[in-house]
Amino acid sequence: MVSRYIRDLVARRIAGDIVWSNNIGRSLKKWREIFNVLQIDLAKAMGVSPSVISDYEKGRRVPGAKFIKRFVDALLRIDEERGWIVVQDLAKAMNIGNPAIIDMREFDKPVSIDKLIDAVKGCPLTTRLTLSYIYGYTVLDSIEAIESLSGTEFFQIMGMTTQRALIFTRVTTGRSPMVAVRVSPLKPAVVVIHGTRKVDPLAIRLADKENVTLILSLHKNTQDLLQGLTSLWY
Repeated sequence: MVSRYIRDLVARRIAGDIVWSNNIGRSLKKWREIFNVLQIDLAKAMGVSPSVISDYEKGRRVPGAKFIKRFVDALLRIDEERGWIVVQDLAKAMNIGNPAIIDMREFDKPVSIDKLIDAVKGCPLTTRLTLSYIYGYTVLDSIEAIESLSGTEFFQIMGMTTQRALIFTRVTTGRSPMVAVRVSPLKPAVVVIHGTRKVDPLAIRLADKENVTLILSLHKNTQDLLQGLTSLWY
């Protein structure tokens, strides 16, 4: 089983490699062959004729962003049907897939804090909202994060921008996540804590001191929280 977070990271790396290649057609062919997919099978998955795939690989057509996204998505769907054989190997080679990270998302356009609060069934705990918008979120298992994340790895959970929400699950009082944020040189715009109903006052004071909006999620479980976050994608 491969999480959506790992799938998306692998997809972005592949798409980036294609876009930055000196020969896009050759790169398309390379990735098709890495996934051990025939042109006819890829064409079927993409809903195009095999000649279209051949034209792109031979440089007779230049792919746009939408085609590359469809191309990568088709490869990943085929690999999923085969049991994620290639994606799992790529994730290891790319050194991604920290167990502390449950999900990570970057937005194409800014999302309002009010919309985030609705998505997480949130209750703001700090005295004021520090930002009006965020550009992504990272969902973390707080226990795994505390036990396994090094200082360098903490940078990775910020994704493309610090103007994002760090969402901690399995929280007991909220103190540990805010201490982690306190000692980190990079600060998120928002911290959401989930799994408790009783928040340590120190966590709230630290959030105010660091100018970070602190929100308590009232979702019943992690699955409901993740489902709620899907409303932010569109």
